[in-house]
Amino acid sequence: MSLAIISPGRDPKEWIDVIKKEKPDLDIQVYPNINNPEKVEAVMVWQHPPGILSEFPNLKLVSSMGAGVDHILTDKEIPSEVPIVRIVDEKLTWSMTNYVVMGVLNFHRQIKRYQKDQKEKVWDMSNPEIPVTIGVMGVGALGGDVIDKLRYMDFEVLGYGFSEKTGLDYPYYSKDRLEEFLNEINVLICLLPLTKDTEDILNKELFEKCNPGTYIINVARGKHLVDEDLIEALDSGHLSGALLDVYRVEPLPKDHPFWAHEKIQFTPHIASVTNPKAAAPQVLENLDRLKEGKELLNLVDREKGY
Repeated sequence: MSLAIISPGRDPKEWIDVIKKEKPDLDIQVYPNINNPEKVEAVMVWQHPPGILSEFPNLKLVSSMGAGVDHILTDKEIPSEVPIVRIVDEKLTWSMTNYVVMGVLNFHRQIKRYQKDQKEKVWDMSNPEIPVTIGVMGVGALGGDVIDKLRYMDFEVLGYGFSEKTGLDYPYYSKDRLEEFLNEINVLICLLPLTKDTEDILNKELFEKCNPGTYIINVARGKHLVDEDLIEALDSGHLSGALLDVYRVEPLPKDHPFWAHEKIQFTPHIASVTNPKAAAPQVLENLDRLKEGKELLNLVDREKGY
């Protein structure tokens, strides 16, 4: 068996070092230097060129190098019988939750306001906190942990998702109750998977249903957000601000208006980064399970998109 790593723009050296330490006899081929495609039975990918997986006639497994799989599912040339798996890592969840909590607290305690006051030598003790009710779109492993931690801090938190759920110990709103959900909150966090149903969900129509002054945090996928609609809602004053970590095009183009917008804070897709030391063993275990005909770890449901 040969494992191919296809991650244009992302250096796979750390992955290779971990894999070689764990399984020194495994043959690894790294894109674009794939010399024996017929030997490749498994691939690890991140933002692979669409269609390239059709070059592997004996492909039996596709593994994402992260938690997201939308970059894989958009490639319609992957045979339906080839399983797709993703990475589930507690460190990913820990990092994501810390980032989101940071964003909520910065808004709640008005850090931008006090940074501005410091520059202008203003001493203003009035209204030091913005009362917040937080809505989390997407209540899977990541969203669920965010909700747990924020509730532990005594914030009021609501969940939203596209399926019916029961037995949760927090208020939950399903797909047809979006407007009701938005009416209850003033901080909106997007942690949805990217699917045909969720692409462009953060748009003008949704923003108009938000309470005035709502703050947006998007740490899911750039394609959830319609950029120009966000800018319009911020410029009109309907939304108070946004914290962004993901974008339609990455790196963010130098001429993009997000760079200079005073109501937008952003980071370069670093909210939660896959750790190869934690993730590579999952990939290797799935290779063993594949050989043995066992159930794969973290198998993706193509219909659901995650």
